[in-house]
Amino acid sequence: MAHPRPFRFGVQSTTTGDRHQWVELARKVEDLGYSTLTMPDHFTEQFAPVPALQSAADATTTLRVGALVFDNDYKHPVVLAKELATIDVLSDGRLEIGLGAGWQVSDYEQSGIPYDRAGVRIDRFLDGLAVIRGALGAEPFSFSGEHYTVTGYNGLPKPVQQPAPPILIGGGGPRVLRIAARQADIVGVNPSLSAGVIDQSTFATATAESTDEKLAIVREAAGERLDRIELNVRTFMVMVTDDVSQSLDALASFAGSEPEAVNQSPYALVGPPSKLVEDLLARRERWGFSYVIIGQSEVEAFAPVVAELAGR
Repeated sequence: MAHPRPFRFGVQSTTTGDRHQWVELARKVEDLGYSTLTMPDHFTEQFAPVPALQSAADATTTLRVGALVFDNDYKHPVVLAKELATIDVLSDGRLEIGLGAGWQVSDYEQSGIPYDRAGVRIDRFLDGLAVIRGALGAEPFSFSGEHYTVTGYNGLPKPVQQPAPPILIGGGGPRVLRIAARQADIVGVNPSLSAGVIDQSTFATATAESTDEKLAIVREAAGERLDRIELNVRTFMVMVTDDVSQSLDALASFAGSEPEAVNQSPYALVGPPSKLVEDLLARRERWGFSYVIIGQSEVEAFAPVVAELAGR
């Protein structure tokens, strides 16, 4: 890339046990130079995203907060839009809006929410995205779609960030990647989650070659707006270690892959900080990834990489 975006880093967390631990995590993430604290939106043991993100924002001063990502099927988009705008106001404009069509089948089975086929969920997500944009906009709006009808609604409060907080859409399949490339401010490039669970089929689409194909889709769909898009990757296999060979062997066995394929995957970061820095620079050059999110357990071990690359 001729003019790569500066790096920034986030931490994906779920729960910490109690309020004190959650607040301490948020402050640690901020103090170590991470840009953002994110969390998923599932019906597992995790905290509920809206109150937890607001708590994290209240405990910090510069840390950005957001879900990775809100499932469109779990709330009516008018309700979610009001909650999002409120977080943005109460955090003085530190919200990032992550949105998705939903994928984790166990959430649907346990809650009784219908798990429609992917095409229906994506269609409904597109309608929901339009409603959220309308509700965050400056004027009253109406919307009539296949899944939602909104009439003369003026979403209040209005967000601090104008025209809206940045929207992140992540995808692993061609259709969602094209939607993200055309509509999102931040495009998350993911492995495929079409199975509804994380299994070896997920890792089969986490290779460097698969990522080449996904970025080609994003670039073609984005067209002239590509330079305005921030490209994001959630690295879910991170091991900060001097024992690279043994760690890669272990991850390869878990993923049903080869060690070198894991080493080249943008979803894996294995090695000492110096190697991780070089890996991230090479991946930004190849794919454009500048916004990198790691897991909660790696916050401290990964901090030297953040110190070296954030803002660079």
